[in-house]
Amino acid sequence: MDTPLSTVAVVGLGTMGTGIAEVLARAGREVIGIDISEEAARLAVASLEASTARAVERERITAEERRDILARFRTFSDLQAAADADLVIEVVHESYEAKQQVFRALDTIVRPTTVLATGTNALSVTRLAADSAHPERVLGMHFFNPAPAMKLVEIVSSVLTAPQAVEAVTTLARDLGKEPVAVGDRPGFVADGLLFGYLNQAAAMYEAKYASREDIDAAMRLGCGLPMGPLALLDLIGIDTARTVLDAMYAESHDRLHAPAPILKQLSEAGLSGHKSGRGFYTYEAPGSHTVVRDALTPLESAGVTAGLPVRSVGVAGSGTMASGIAEVFAKAGYDVVLAARSQEKADKAKARIAKSLSRSVDKGRMTAEARDETLARVSPAGSLDAFADVDLAVEAVAEDLEVKQQLFATLDKVCKPGAVLATTTSSLPVVACARATSRPQDVIGMHFFNPAPAMKLVEVVRTVLTSDAVHATVREVCVKIRKHPVDCGDRAGFIVNALLFPYLNNAVKMVEQHYASLDDIDAAMKLGGGYPMGPFQLLDVVGLDVSLAIQKVLHSEFRDPGLAPAPLLEHLVAAGCLGRKTGRGFREYAGR
Repeated sequence: MDTPLSTVAVVGLGTMGTGIAEVLARAGREVIGIDISEEAARLAVASLEASTARAVERERITAEERRDILARFRTFSDLQAAADADLVIEVVHESYEAKQQVFRALDTIVRPTTVLATGTNALSVTRLAADSAHPERVLGMHFFNPAPAMKLVEIVSSVLTAPQAVEAVTTLARDLGKEPVAVGDRPGFVADGLLFGYLNQAAAMYEAKYASREDIDAAMRLGCGLPMGPLALLDLIGIDTARTVLDAMYAESHDRLHAPAPILKQLSEAGLSGHKSGRGFYTYEAPGSHTVVRDALTPLESAGVTAGLPVRSVGVAGSGTMASGIAEVFAKAGYDVVLAARSQEKADKAKARIAKSLSRSVDKGRMTAEARDETLARVSPAGSLDAFADVDLAVEAVAEDLEVKQQLFATLDKVCKPGAVLATTTSSLPVVACARATSRPQDVIGMHFFNPAPAMKLVEVVRTVLTSDAVHATVREVCVKIRKHPVDCGDRAGFIVNALLFPYLNNAVKMVEQHYASLDDIDAAMKLGGGYPMGPFQLLDVVGLDVSLAIQKVLHSEFRDPGLAPAPLLEHLVAAGCLGRKTGRGFREYAGR
């Protein structure tokens, strides 16, 4: 198998096959495109013509280079055209029957040294290889959509795959400008193995009417920095495809987190598969369109019929990073802010932290020195909650300890004037438990800011069964005034973001425990294949392994799902004091705390 893989056949010229063919042709390979549909072949050629024409217009390639690329791509309707290929990549329909039929035919057509790669993201490469006359040359080469743009390629080996075949396609992937990651054969591999569990949970969350599709998607984009929300991504991938992948994952893992949410079955069986059908979780302008149009579920701009209460002054309780960040946000928006801590000294230090943050903004040209001084003048540090007597909104940002928060709310109940809104920034504790510590639970609500509060746009607005309509409307209006995006959710563990984020992180830890892939490969796979700004282990070390474990325990305790049990490796690292960047060691070691 010592071959440079200079001639490559791509079997199946759908969206993925066409994208792979383009990548190969642009990289100087002779590409043989094969599809039984003449229309699919025509569209593949037209797609390559259009994309290369755009590249010439943008001066990324010359007209001569474009002609060479187009000349290297030829299409056929018969598998016999693959006879002289060094590598065949099949990307036909995601079914064993369809793929095995292709591989059986190729066994009688191609040379013994030709490498056969499947583009599957859900089916067993081992099962496909075992059915081949030469299983040692069969492997997985999983590109991500859109193939020309996405850098990740998962190279999937079975126990039967020859090392030379793996080496050949790995070298090819690098020549194509891709980042190859070596993985073993299990459904979903690394990226989809982690991604689809998260997508499935998001679908189940929507199906349970816990939050709207728009709020779920906005929460994950703004709270985690993801390029797309999970429901929009399911529409892009194809709901039928997602269901197939999850079925394969569940068949192996028997993990309920992988059992496809019933709504996926309902939508796919109704033919509502997303972009390609024109309707999925959202409705699109036409089949194949990415333009979302209004439908019966689209919220109306005038949906909030209840008027909020007037808020002129805000109290922020706490002296940590989150408290000072929230106080800064309100002061920037023009509110008078009382920043109360357990002592005047702590409150003064918290205000000094705000002054430092504002000065950095001045240095970066984001605000003027005059605006900084005006903002800082609106913050009044206080050593006691008694200073909250006249505030219209009190926001607590103290330790994530229920007893501590309940004591604080009992004090707020005595100190704050009637009608003041009382908000908790908890990320994992029950808001209603804070509300019950007061004599006015109707005035209590969750306002979950994300760290760093000045930079992060999301606020999860957590309404309990006791929260009044006026208080809910007030907090939503305030969020808009402080230039944050509010999303509504109910009072249950994790709210939206943490309920979807931390099981994904926990599953990544389990993947390492099982020696399936390395930390570096998993981080690379999720950044390059999933569009995550940070890999799961980078993020765990930044968040803190102790914080992550605590949230995972809360989720497991509330939902009682065995799949949510904290990974033992996470527990062991926390027990050993390896908490991430703050201790200098977590999943990785760091030069300084």
